[in-house]
Amino acid sequence: MIVDCAYYQDGLRQGKDSVSLEEAAARRGEGGFVWLGLFDPDADELARIREAFGLHELAIEDAQIVHRRPKIESYDEDVRLVVLRTARYNSQAEEVEFGEISIFVAPTFVIAVRQGEASELRKARRRLEQRPELLTLGTESVLWAILDEVVSGYPLVVKELETDILEVEATVFSGAVAPTERIYSLRRQATGFYRIVHALLAVVTTVKRTITASDLLPYLRDVEDDLLLANDDVAAQRDLLSTVLEANLAVISVEQTKVSVRQNATIEQLTILATIFLPLTFVTGFFGQNFEWLVGHINTLAAFIIFGLGGLALPIVLLFWWLKRRSPQKDPEGMPAFTRVG
Repeated sequence: MIVDCAYYQDGLRQGKDSVSLEEAAARRGEGGFVWLGLFDPDADELARIREAFGLHELAIEDAQIVHRRPKIESYDEDVRLVVLRTARYNSQAEEVEFGEISIFVAPTFVIAVRQGEASELRKARRRLEQRPELLTLGTESVLWAILDEVVSGYPLVVKELETDILEVEATVFSGAVAPTERIYSLRRQATGFYRIVHALLAVVTTVKRTITASDLLPYLRDVEDDLLLANDDVAAQRDLLSTVLEANLAVISVEQTKVSVRQNATIEQLTILATIFLPLTFVTGFFGQNFEWLVGHINTLAAFIIFGLGGLALPIVLLFWWLKRRSPQKDPEGMPAFTRVG
């Protein structure tokens, strides 16, 4: 879809309304240049643009795919393709959305192909139209305006990511467990953001080295400074998230250890109860048999106390004595020591 198509000459836009593609292509030889903006164009639109402006077929194919990183490439003698990656923070989804802008730059035209919602360029066009002294420098001023617009959106993303990271960091270092999935998500976003910011540095350096309008160099240096700052901030965020992730895993390990300790204490108590009742169960089972001697001799209160209750008390005493000998004791220096049996 064509968003805007305008012809510029002597630093001014010729006409307020958007012109047709054919008219723009015909006027680009009158001494000015054409600035064409498209958003998610289909194959037919790109085919028309290729025919009208004589673009290389590989350049059109390159503009249709989504690149992982920014790049700059020359297809013809005077036509360059500059690929930029845009970014904006979605507050509702709490994640970074990425877009792409493919810019064909030639002395007589600039074609900006936007993909994704995070690639708005209306502000860049309006701001440059208010600077006729820059527009007179030609299509390179448009490239600077787009670069500046893209890079100016990076600090906002850095700020929003910083807020989320500090929130997760405060949770982890307070001793509570933060959702590991959330930390991984933030680290993945920070890593992806760092890749596009870091790769864009090489693109800006190449533009600075090859630009013909020397008056634009201070403006490009300003873009480069903002980009370097964003690059350092995102690199620091990525490293911080690695530390937060390690700390969160340590907190999870501590919590799991606490659960294991509680489980071991419960098992120990159940084991003690089972150990106590094992000999008692044996004694009661033995005396519960209807042997003739038992039936004939344990028929008085004294016999019941001696054989019955005594038979239960004796294994309890022996078990207590055995556990006492097996329990750890402290040596004279206060360290636990275990007595040897036998």
